[in-house]
Amino acid sequence: QVQLVESGGGLVQPGGSLRLSCTASGLSLNRYVVLWYRQTAGNDREMVGNILKNGETFLTGSVQGRFAINRDNAKNVIYLQMNNLKPEDTAVYYCNIPTAAGDYWGPGTQVTVSS
Repeated sequence: QVQLVESGGGLVQPGGSLRLSCTASGLSLNRYVVLWYRQTAGNDREMVGNILKNGETFLTGSVQGRFAINRDNAKNVIYLQMNNLKPEDTAVYYCNIPTAAGDYWGPGTQVTVSS
């Protein structure tokens, strides 16, 4: 059974940093495209970025230069490193793996950027 779990969220002041983790069981993350999304109340989920099987990453414009995605194959974890956080980054962050068998989602982790 495939399970994804996000962790690392919390409360941080503007300009601060957090590193989110997406830990998987039941599959190897380096065999799939993995996406990070975020969602605020009343809004659709917004894609933050993704990492391809070959390790290439893409980040949406609003977080380019501040966020980075990387993968630890030995630990089977995907990280979302978030630097210079802004209040508008406040959201629940999710990792997602689309597969032929369906989409896998974690329960999300809350990130709050506030002074």
